[in-house]
Amino acid sequence: MNWQFWEAIFLGFSSGFVMCITLGAVFFALIRNSLDYGWTSGLRISLGVIICDSIFIFVALTGTSFIPNFPYFDTILRLGGAVFLTIMGINTIRKARVQETTSQPKRKFFRFLKYFSIGFTLNATNPANFIIWVSVSAYVKGVLKYALDLRIAYFAACLLAIFLTQVSIAFFAQRIKRFLNENVIMWINRVSGCVFVGTGVYLLYRQLEIWIMGH
Repeated sequence: MNWQFWEAIFLGFSSGFVMCITLGAVFFALIRNSLDYGWTSGLRISLGVIICDSIFIFVALTGTSFIPNFPYFDTILRLGGAVFLTIMGINTIRKARVQETTSQPKRKFFRFLKYFSIGFTLNATNPANFIIWVSVSAYVKGVLKYALDLRIAYFAACLLAIFLTQVSIAFFAQRIKRFLNENVIMWINRVSGCVFVGTGVYLLYRQLEIWIMGH
């Protein structure tokens, strides 16, 4: 392992950390669910995010030529994401008060599936995420001149940083819950719901803009 390998690890870890601390829908989902259901719900959300990001990175590294060209795939993704986020946001606002743990699915597998799907879907329905990974892949290949093994090391460090940061956010949110009263938690949930709805509306706006410009 030469210095370039450790440089790739350092840059990848730093990039992953910066990507993770943006105040997007995933960030608020981590905070809200960790406050309501404990930090392990945030862990499961993070796993969904990491798997989704891994798929994006794989496509960015290998190219998209092998992916079937489904008609209107982007349109379906945007509309599906808009509906999912809007419904999730409205439901979060309606049930903004602290949730009882009995409202969770009883079986561990279904609890895991619930939070995993939240993380995966929130990440997958944001087209900007895929564009970011493609842009980063082009940068490390074209500007940094990293060979494939160094690019893999870079992205592995990125994913590790994202996972550790998100789990830390979830754990910290649970730890500070004792210092927050119910009214503060309620408003955190309401803000989270508004972020989800806003993101859903933005996706819908982008699709309407595409339709209008196309005609």
